[in-house]
Amino acid sequence: MIDRVMSAARAADLKRRYPFAFRRPLREQVLRLAGWTAFSVLTLYCLWRFDFSPVKLWSGLGELGGIVTQLFPPMPGEHPREIFWALLETIAMAFIGTTLAAILAFPLAFLAAKNTFPFGLARFGVRRFMDMLRGIDQLIWALIFVRAVGLGPLAGIMAIAISDTGTLAKLFSESLENIEKKPAEGLKAAGANNVQTLRFAMLPQVIPMFLSSALYMFESNVRSATILGIVGAGGIGFQLSDRIRAHHWEEACFILILILITVAIIDWISKNLRMWLIGR
Repeated sequence: MIDRVMSAARAADLKRRYPFAFRRPLREQVLRLAGWTAFSVLTLYCLWRFDFSPVKLWSGLGELGGIVTQLFPPMPGEHPREIFWALLETIAMAFIGTTLAAILAFPLAFLAAKNTFPFGLARFGVRRFMDMLRGIDQLIWALIFVRAVGLGPLAGIMAIAISDTGTLAKLFSESLENIEKKPAEGLKAAGANNVQTLRFAMLPQVIPMFLSSALYMFESNVRSATILGIVGAGGIGFQLSDRIRAHHWEEACFILILILITVAIIDWISKNLRMWLIGR
């Protein structure tokens, strides 16, 4: 009984001395409640604004089920060679676009990193330029380049290259800013100039990360290039959209299976290459 009284007294003393350890401050409680209320109101408004209803969702699932039944069995159609050629075109489009983006992003990364480009105003301009490149979706860039250079894979290559330049430059610059500083400081103390410090202290640390990021973007761009083909940028996406418009669902299913297999293979190869580059 005495222990309980002492424990209660001790707890009361701790609550008096450290009140915020036992309950949230009133201001934090109000802010938390306001945040959840705003989230709930916004969610309900969006559902109402977009005319979301279980009836419409249920009827849509019924239509989807009808389409799924038409997908099987998958058939290559009368021109399977066109499909395989378009698949290779999509892979090539993603590869060339990613390669161009990595080449363009390499110098931009050094101009956007604090430890390699100390001029704040110019660095701010470079970063905003990178934001502009990646802020516009690849699909929008594809529509622009289809209008500029015409239908075909060139528009897709340019869309991937422009968009991924901004993304890779950001990833590269962040890798540069997070490197270990001691090797560079040691070289400078030994009398190395800026170029030698960059070559022998910084690049060996970031090159594996640069290559890893580029490989990941290539893997992602194989999927993106499929979507770009739907808007006229060539590749397997054009073949897929053509079959869907013509209601040749068996051929569309065959193309989807090919895309899934290709993405899985590229994902496996890319993962092993990244592990080889950066170590396990």
